[in-house]
Amino acid sequence: MEADDRVAEKNYVLISPEILQIPRFTPKINLGVMASGNGTNFEALVNSTKNACLDAEIRLLIVNSHKCEAINRSKRLGIPYLILDHKEFNSRSEFDKEIIKQFSIYNIEGIVMAGWMRIVSPTLINAYPNRLINIHPSLLPSFRGANAIDKALNSNVFITGCSVHLVTPEVDNGPILIQAAVPIFKSDDKQTLLERIQIQEHRILPIGVSIAAEAWRDESSQG
Repeated sequence: MEADDRVAEKNYVLISPEILQIPRFTPKINLGVMASGNGTNFEALVNSTKNACLDAEIRLLIVNSHKCEAINRSKRLGIPYLILDHKEFNSRSEFDKEIIKQFSIYNIEGIVMAGWMRIVSPTLINAYPNRLINIHPSLLPSFRGANAIDKALNSNVFITGCSVHLVTPEVDNGPILIQAAVPIFKSDDKQTLLERIQIQEHRILPIGVSIAAEAWRDESSQG
């Protein structure tokens, strides 16, 4: 990245809505996390619970592959993990039923899909209504679905970013909780843009979880 690009990035990164004070929770929120890949957002979420940014306890990580790098992160961070290979189930619904079963053991209040590369079924969505959160590497509703960074680069847009949103049956179409916008530079390729988007993902994911969790606790107190 050129010097002018670094200056521009400082000027143009934008997070909205601007949250002046992150909601606090007593007792802490019980979270489950689902991951399929490298697990950087999972680790960022864990770190946010340790530095008092997010009043939550991550009780279980579920991955769908033995090769998922998030497993090594969970071992290092001391978070229990479970491998559920989706290939061993007859349908998405049966797979999601097992996910629900495992999270219920840990009394999970909400689930964060941190790089979960599987489309979830209504079975899981209905079990955790408005309590299933996803992080997506674009400014939704632009570039939904897979390969969002490639789509942004190929579309010749000047701005992209990331979004934290609630999960609904239509992919990447649920209510948006928080977004961060980042510029696309002429010098960018997929890797450089991915790295800058991930910096913002790590910043906004704990905030998005807090926003959602505030509604969960309000709902519980009214019930």
